[in-house]
Amino acid sequence: MAQWTSAVGAPQLARLLRSQDPRDAELTAAGRRLPAYRSLADGVRLLVLEGRVPVAARLPAERELAGALGVSRTTVAAAYEALRAEGFLESRRGSGSWTAVPAGNPLPTRGLEPLPPEAGGSVIDLGCAALPAPEPWLTRAVQGAMADLPLYAHTHGDYPAGLPVLRRALADRYTARGIPTMPEQIMVTTGAMGAVAAICKLCTGPGERVAVDSPSYTNILQLMRDAGARLVPVALTERLGGWDIPAWRQVMRDAAPRMAYVVADFHNPTGTLATEDQRRRMVDAARAAGTLLVVDETMTELRLDDDPEPPRPVCAFDPAGSSVITVGSASKAFWAGMRIGWVRAAPDLIRSLVAARAYSDLGSPVLEQLAIASLLDSGGWEEAVAIRRDEARRNRDAIVGALRRALPDWEFTVPHGGLTLWVRTGGLSGSRIAEAGERLGVRVPSGPRFGVDGAFEGYVRLPFTVGGAVAEEAADRLANAARLVAGGHTTGVESVRTLVA
Repeated sequence: MAQWTSAVGAPQLARLLRSQDPRDAELTAAGRRLPAYRSLADGVRLLVLEGRVPVAARLPAERELAGALGVSRTTVAAAYEALRAEGFLESRRGSGSWTAVPAGNPLPTRGLEPLPPEAGGSVIDLGCAALPAPEPWLTRAVQGAMADLPLYAHTHGDYPAGLPVLRRALADRYTARGIPTMPEQIMVTTGAMGAVAAICKLCTGPGERVAVDSPSYTNILQLMRDAGARLVPVALTERLGGWDIPAWRQVMRDAAPRMAYVVADFHNPTGTLATEDQRRRMVDAARAAGTLLVVDETMTELRLDDDPEPPRPVCAFDPAGSSVITVGSASKAFWAGMRIGWVRAAPDLIRSLVAARAYSDLGSPVLEQLAIASLLDSGGWEEAVAIRRDEARRNRDAIVGALRRALPDWEFTVPHGGLTLWVRTGGLSGSRIAEAGERLGVRVPSGPRFGVDGAFEGYVRLPFTVGGAVAEEAADRLANAARLVAGGHTTGVESVRTLVA
């Protein structure tokens, strides 16, 4: 019986391998060129550790991969043998070879998963862009929800569209922002991920094209891949310049995507803020192409600087919601443990989303909805978000200062909001830095997690979740990881142990 659960074709594996930095794959610590088989084995191992090639994925036959890479079959056979010896490949006659992870190595994740709490004492977690709960506002919100709960305890408790009190509060909030909104245009979801999942399920089918920012939020990209979407990346402009509208127009015209997913406000991972003119032109382009524009507003509240002047929301240029679907969430602005999100769209689309929900999660928890409604109605939301902005601003400034001291060759543009810094790693492999950092006690996601088909190897994402001495220590550990990568020692556990000691 075969032990593999998926397969990677030779052209796909060759494309992933070529996306890696060739300077990083070819040189040893002494500056000598690696043998071809060793370079190939290291490349496959990194793809497995990064999660871009799943564990238990069947690899191509030696002859097929040799042809796709333009190398000899002997080279591929030697690379496979090296991977088997290191525990990253298993084989069985008649079943082929499939990827594995040696005992003691953590399984790679396809997206970003929070570090288990028990590991927090030894590892600085820069993987998850989420801050601790703001107190006492969380406790007050839950206490307010408990006071209101008896009114709902006598009902069935199923509200597929969301509690009327929360739908009304969210609609009023959009109206106050200058976009008149009725409660019928709101559906409450289980976080922003639940919102995007519901939209994808209703509005796209397997094999349909979905255009996305490049880079974009890794968990959403994986959600769409799992739904069978064909992702079409559209690059952002350099240095937080926003959307490349001519490129978007061309993609919408040539690829005819059914849907587009974008983050206009303090983009994750880059921190980009789209200008008002870009927003208007993006909506015009989507409307002309018949593309449904899904706009993620989860970072909107996290404006950390007074300049520039905030642009109007994207949905202001499509107030009826016929071309623009807006997704919001309490998770980033308030607390990730409060899994409440929402969708704003045309009433008929909301009705369709609600009807389809009967076959998924039925509805969001009543108590959490009441807590968010209590925050919005009492003014506690604004107070809590103000505290959240102050904390994120301090952390951002601490991380920026620490990086400039410890890693002056790394490049970035400081964003005016959001929770993430997109960093170019001075020509080094972000995947190798992430691998070395994990061993040195700092967890950081590498750039390829945020791209399509292995892009952004020369980047890492750093969230604004630590400050003070912890930010300084994180930068020092990343600097040590960078030195290991530059010296070619990332495959040697003993060299990492020596540096830590």
